[in-house]
Amino acid sequence: MLENIVVSLKSIWSHKLRSLLTMLGIIIGIASIITIVSTIMGTNEQIKENIVGSGNNVVNVRLTKGGTEYEFDYESNPEGVPVIDENKKSELLDIKGVERVSLYRYRSYAQGIFYKNNAYNGAVYGVDSDFLGVNDYRIIAGRSFTQDDFDKHRKVIIIDSKTATSLFEGDRAVGATLEINGEPFIVAGIAERQVDKTPKIESITDYEMYAGNTSNAVFIPDSSWQIVYRYDEPQSVAVKARSTDEMTAVGKSVADLLNSVIDSDKKTKYEAEDLLEQAANMQTLANSTKNQLIWIAGISLLVGGIGVMNIMMVSVTERTREIGLKKAIGARRSRILNQFLTEAAVLCAIGGLLGVAGGIGLSKLLSAVMETPTAISIPACIISVVFSTLIGIIFGLMPAIKASKLNPIEALNKV
Repeated sequence: MLENIVVSLKSIWSHKLRSLLTMLGIIIGIASIITIVSTIMGTNEQIKENIVGSGNNVVNVRLTKGGTEYEFDYESNPEGVPVIDENKKSELLDIKGVERVSLYRYRSYAQGIFYKNNAYNGAVYGVDSDFLGVNDYRIIAGRSFTQDDFDKHRKVIIIDSKTATSLFEGDRAVGATLEINGEPFIVAGIAERQVDKTPKIESITDYEMYAGNTSNAVFIPDSSWQIVYRYDEPQSVAVKARSTDEMTAVGKSVADLLNSVIDSDKKTKYEAEDLLEQAANMQTLANSTKNQLIWIAGISLLVGGIGVMNIMMVSVTERTREIGLKKAIGARRSRILNQFLTEAAVLCAIGGLLGVAGGIGLSKLLSAVMETPTAISIPACIISVVFSTLIGIIFGLMPAIKASKLNPIEALNKV
């Protein structure tokens, strides 16, 4: 086998231009496939990162009614839905794939919050001691909540950096007083969310999808929630999964556990936001486009394979006397067959390698010029080279069989 490979390389090198032109269809086909796969994979990863957000693997499990989120602003506390206590929180932590759990209450568009004459427009959260950590907030000014804040029902508040900029308009936020439904709350600190990967917003659709994770937010201790809002209001749950891929399963398991203790009609239940399903739905469209493009690129591989068959036929004709001489001194048909199959396979394998290199380079170039993400798939590169080698074997089979069947006497008489 090694000897055949060496002979094949010498033959290819002795006809460099012809070999390059023969490999061109393989190179173009493989390069096209690698470029398509890399670009679509990069797009899929971007979709996943954008929808999941900062990449902190947090799933929100919230109460719904009839498939839509429960509106605590307009409806009374749902009957049969208990407050989640510490024992139930411990059960949630025991679920496979769960790293951390936080319980919170919230209003998505809070009213009645003022600083001087400025009205606040954003969300208000009644949080436990784990909420800021679960959602990757860090304190950039002032302090975080203390255990005394929770135990003594202190009227303190932490605001995010966007609220500090928009609501206070240059005034010092830490130590200032906000009114929430007529109750004074002292700003204890300013928090900022640590974002590893910022969502890329290029349209109004993107904005609407991601705005919920980036709007203004203020936080008060959950023990002080009943001072300004409803007493014994059921909480929502923020669950941090150990990995992004576990988010869907974790969210469903948490929702199932919480729903098991609800004693009410089936319309009111906990549901997890399935961000990965949203990403998967968008990725399905991208993948269907990828498959169509790969089939189109595959046509050039077919053309390349026909080119290999043609040039191997020419090679057999050119080397008829050589074949006849080998058979005359005892070379078997299998040896001749293997020699020409190896040459065809080596020719296409080199074309595959050049195609992979070209595809990687082209995908990087497109990424830089068009500012689109790209992700190189090592398995796709390996499969492409193997596939191109198989093309060489398949399309080189007929010329190899022809060479192996040559009559040595007739072959030696060829001029």
